[in-house]
Amino acid sequence: MSYCREEGKDKLIFVTEEDHSTPSKIVLPDEDDDEYEGLIKASGEINWDCPCLQGMAYGPCGDEFKSAFSCFHYSEADPKGSDCIPQFRDMQICFSKYPEVYGKDEEKD
Repeated sequence: MSYCREEGKDKLIFVTEEDHSTPSKIVLPDEDDDEYEGLIKASGEINWDCPCLQGMAYGPCGDEFKSAFSCFHYSEADPKGSDCIPQFRDMQICFSKYPEVYGKDEEKD
């Protein structure tokens, strides 16, 4: 006899050998054809919704972050990003205004 039991957040399902003697009749829905988009989309654009950015693009310094990150991503300078110093400086200044969100700079020894 099959039965279920819940333990906290988990649901345990116990089945018998008889339950497994016939193939399942459950039909799963087709998966979305949308491919997972990582940090950089197939088009080469930055995916600001990527979980890897941890919401940085939408915080109080989101515009500054986007400006600096975009500059670095599209930079053709050598070394890469060396033309983005003003944008990173502006981002750092903004971060310092919101230490409760972005953390405080650690003191250097």
